Amino acid sequence: MLTQTSPITARPLPVPASPTPVTALAAAPAVCPQEGQRIASNLKLVASLLSLKRRIVHAGDVIYRAGERFSQLHILNSGFFKLVSMSSDGREQVVGLKFRGDWLGFAAIANGSYNCDAIALDTAEVWSVRYDELLLACAEHPGLMAIVHEAMSREIMRDRDSLVAICTLPADTRVATFLHHWAQSLAVRGLRADQFSLRLTRAEIGNYLGLTLETVSRVLSRLARAELIAFNEKSRRDICIPDFHALAAYVEGRDHHAGLH
Repeated sequence: MLTQTSPITARPLPVPASPTPVTALAAAPAVCPQEGQRIASNLKLVASLLSLKRRIVHAGDVIYRAGERFSQLHILNSGFFKLVSMSSDGREQVVGLKFRGDWLGFAAIANGSYNCDAIALDTAEVWSVRYDELLLACAEHPGLMAIVHEAMSREIMRDRDSLVAICTLPADTRVATFLHHWAQSLAVRGLRADQFSLRLTRAEIGNYLGLTLETVSRVLSRLARAELIAFNEKSRRDICIPDFHALAAYVEGRDHHAGLH
């Protein structure tokens, strides 16, 4: 579980002396076409082999709550979800984010009950399948079993990467990595990634990254002054990434000289 920390000194980042012209190439993330095709083909196979309950949910809707008896897994066909866990002292903790093609509920298999709340961040389409029916279908269709195992593996990898980020990265890099991941996740799903609306509040982002709200706000302002991101004039939840390669270079640690101011 991620815990809040005090503000951390940021790794230096150069501030451009003057704005750099934005090109379509600079604004767009480098996308592997195979990733988007994998998500689409997996969803198509799942829909063809399983008896699914399909439903449309809206921001704030909950598809399961912590403590409820486990009987179904859920696949996100569109939209965004957050996973929220409650600590022993009553504090909410954002423990996961889900995009199109992700599965929800794997953690409940072990003890037979969900260990967090799954809450929609916007209008989304959710597919639900009974776990016992999924097991039978996997026994008959090895390709479906491979999809389930792949989804489990990716969830383990994301949890590991999140833990490493929280334990090792300074605050500025955590926030930049979060924005980079969000944009990349949109891009591989065929959605616009150079301009997007953050579905989480500043407080929720801080909660997820183990930072205070104030730290997240300061880091976003520093990233904007460094021209790695820009805000929409009407809403500070709307983010523009003028040069995705510059943001990626910072996340990957290739900028070594000077600082966010």
